[in-house]
Amino acid sequence: MEDVAREAGVSGQTVSRVVNARGYVGAATRERVERAMQNLGYRPNSAARALRSGRFRAIGVIMFSFSSYGNQRTLDAIAVRAAQMGYALTLIPVESSALETVAGAFRRLEEHAVDGIIIVLEAHQLDEAEVEIPNGLPIVLVDSNRGSTHPFVDTDQAQGARLATEHLLDLGHDTVWHVSGPTESYSAERRREAWRSTLEARGRRVPDMLPGDWSAESGYLAGVQLRDRDDVTAVFAANDQMAIGVVRAFREAGKDIPGDVSVVGFDGLPDAAQIWPPLTTVQQHPEKVGALAVEALLAELDGGARAQTPLVGTELVVRESTAAPRA
Repeated sequence: MEDVAREAGVSGQTVSRVVNARGYVGAATRERVERAMQNLGYRPNSAARALRSGRFRAIGVIMFSFSSYGNQRTLDAIAVRAAQMGYALTLIPVESSALETVAGAFRRLEEHAVDGIIIVLEAHQLDEAEVEIPNGLPIVLVDSNRGSTHPFVDTDQAQGARLATEHLLDLGHDTVWHVSGPTESYSAERRREAWRSTLEARGRRVPDMLPGDWSAESGYLAGVQLRDRDDVTAVFAANDQMAIGVVRAFREAGKDIPGDVSVVGFDGLPDAAQIWPPLTTVQQHPEKVGALAVEALLAELDGGARAQTPLVGTELVVRESTAAPRA
């Protein structure tokens, strides 16, 4: 570091701030330091830095299901925000949220020497599993139980489902049918409960919920069950992929969207605007969720007051897949 300081014409303290991504350094000065590091082939010794600071500058992420659009965007945001704060990521994918699988993920992260862990599991089983969390290791949960003793970050799932259901009722539909996500998912549960409570608050009949698994195929199978019923004029699917499957099922039966049935999704997939008709959806912001999760974890590491992490809001994006029911 002394060599770098001489090469860049700055103090050793300035080099330290650049290396550790701490404190303010002007852009021109930072560029000189980074150029000097490159010219001299300087690489920070992570082991020495960890001994000196007590930090490994690494965050562990335990994640279940990479097929979910929301999880993909959340992970991307976690990686970007961690890099901005000078942290590397160690990702441990788990195939299920069973006790032994999650416990194994914790053990592997201990071996990788991380400063804290962000858990993106969206499943009830995590709360039921007697997982031994490594002593003193900060944890932040994404899309899990808000009653947990650990900091929690999530989208306002209930707000989004309420917006979708109210939109369809305000168009004049008597009630709204629902294709739900998996029973073990907290996101699906919160969307399902908000759909039901919105109908009840309006004094409307609550139809039987149709289960799905987030896939377009499960949405299609639910649509096949609904498409021959004359009383189905509005469907709210718990994500855009299932909504796309619902649309396919109805159109195969010769039904017009939205003339015969209106369909709303949830997530805000970019491709949702490209199908025909373009899909009305609830736009969520996983990029904000991921960034907030990193910030909450770093606040835990700094030992200050626990960061207050409000639910990240959603917006309804109205497109051509919804309309008033036929007279």
